[in-house]
Amino acid sequence: MSETPAPEHAEPIRPAAIYAELRADILSAEIAPGATVTESAAALRFGVARPTARIAIERLVTDGLLRREPHQAARVPRLSSDDVNDLFTNRAIIEGAAIEALAQHGAIPAAALHAHRSLRAGTKGFAHDDIQFHRALVAGQPSSRLTRLHELLMGEIELCIGQVQSAQLITAHDVAEQHQGILDAITAGDAGTAERLTREHILGARDRLLTHLDSTN
Repeated sequence: MSETPAPEHAEPIRPAAIYAELRADILSAEIAPGATVTESAAALRFGVARPTARIAIERLVTDGLLRREPHQAARVPRLSSDDVNDLFTNRAIIEGAAIEALAQHGAIPAAALHAHRSLRAGTKGFAHDDIQFHRALVAGQPSSRLTRLHELLMGEIELCIGQVQSAQLITAHDVAEQHQGILDAITAGDAGTAERLTREHILGARDRLLTHLDSTN
């Protein structure tokens, strides 16, 4: 991570702003897998005290975007094929159950529709809108426990989706078409189809990423 000191700011930089910028750098691979993110480097970069930088780094650790071993600096995870398989397989189970419940008991959340429209507009890379779409759907079903289980996976899933986008393994148009099928099934109250399409969508992303990793390693 760059240690160039930040310019002077009229307002003090808060941990949330540091978190957001480091998070964006990790997901774009500007801070590459395997790179360390130290409190001292972050403090120098943003012109803050180390305790302020520590708050942002610990939040990234909690999200799964950084890993910290005892007595070591936080590091961006290098996800293996086994990691990817485990993450996406469990995500498919949790998210499939969540979407099935949503189709049975609820309407499509406004946040999911907003993310879907943004994805269709295609003004930026699709990773952010894709993640927001899935998070919003899961949050819209009735079980808060299921939502919490989903969130445990989503930091590392975001790292994976970033790789799918950067390697151009699927287009934003194709992602949006798959999302539309899920939305249509939810709207129709067809819980079985909604669950099946969700699992196919997630496991298809898993398989594309695994094939890519196998070809590049």
